[in-house]
Amino acid sequence: MLVENNVALQALNTFHIVAKAHRLVRIHSEADASALCADPQWRDVPKFVLGGGSNLVITGDVKPLVLKVEVMGRRLLRETPKHFVIEAGAGENWHDFVAWTLEQGLPGLENLAMIPGTVGASPVQNIGAYGVELQDRFESLDAIDLQTGQVFTLDAAQCGFGYRDSVFKHAAGDKGLGLKDRALILRVRFALPKAWKPVLGYADLDKKQAEYGGVQPTAQQLFDWVCQIRRAKLPDPAVIGNAGSFFKNPTVSAEQCADIIARDPKVVHYKLADGSFKLAAGWLIDACGWRGKSIGQAGVYEKQALVLVNRGSNSGAQGATGGEVMTLAGAIQTSVYERFGLRLETEPVVL
Repeated sequence: MLVENNVALQALNTFHIVAKAHRLVRIHSEADASALCADPQWRDVPKFVLGGGSNLVITGDVKPLVLKVEVMGRRLLRETPKHFVIEAGAGENWHDFVAWTLEQGLPGLENLAMIPGTVGASPVQNIGAYGVELQDRFESLDAIDLQTGQVFTLDAAQCGFGYRDSVFKHAAGDKGLGLKDRALILRVRFALPKAWKPVLGYADLDKKQAEYGGVQPTAQQLFDWVCQIRRAKLPDPAVIGNAGSFFKNPTVSAEQCADIIARDPKVVHYKLADGSFKLAAGWLIDACGWRGKSIGQAGVYEKQALVLVNRGSNSGAQGATGGEVMTLAGAIQTSVYERFGLRLETEPVVL
């Protein structure tokens, strides 16, 4: 097991924030993770699990031991009467994995195309887009307890999925729940439906469908549409540093939604199954005048106000600091609260 010292993290986080890990270990297999947990030198030190760095804001050099997850592998594991169960290593690139499933004739993840990050990070965030969330396709996962070294398996119920939420985002509480900073995900399994139907209904997808004469898309066509839509509105992290959607879309009661509509009739909102409403955080931020604005080298993306960007990430200069990003985020939260009475929650992990 090789422990690297003073490792530059700029290329390992999609915001391209300049920082270093005091110490970093690359986890290529379950055996690597087990060896780390068994090593008395490293067993009890604070640790931070790093996947693709796509949902992360680094505010300084990282003192905990960084565990860079690089467990690879993709396979069709088994079939059930209704599903194909596929498995992927936690270090696999998420978008590449989605493309691979379609190449194998296994649809079901196409709405989640082009979400940055790794397979192992997908259940942590319960990623979602265009009407599909990870929990809709999730079967189970294997992880290792970094405190005991034991490998365990969780099903969907045990993962505690919620909107951009899971048991992996919460520390242990009074009831012993929460696996934040304790578990390292090794493998994830997905149940893809044999009776596949396209998931449509979002405005952007409806527009694409209209462009193609109202045709019912194949899984590959839907994948292509999602890629086209995301490329048009979201910045490529390879070109300009960002962490994707920076804020969660707030959920409000029907009464709250009606009150906001009375004041701002154009507010973008979606009714949920329980009668509550989800508001588009990007619209709220845009309405407060933040689109295109900056604090230092941290800015709000011109094409999508929900995305914060590092304007200096490819200039050869220092670029935005984590502090500038969080200062900008805080100013946006204050503006939205003062105008709409809503507190926006951030999505990325702040380290």
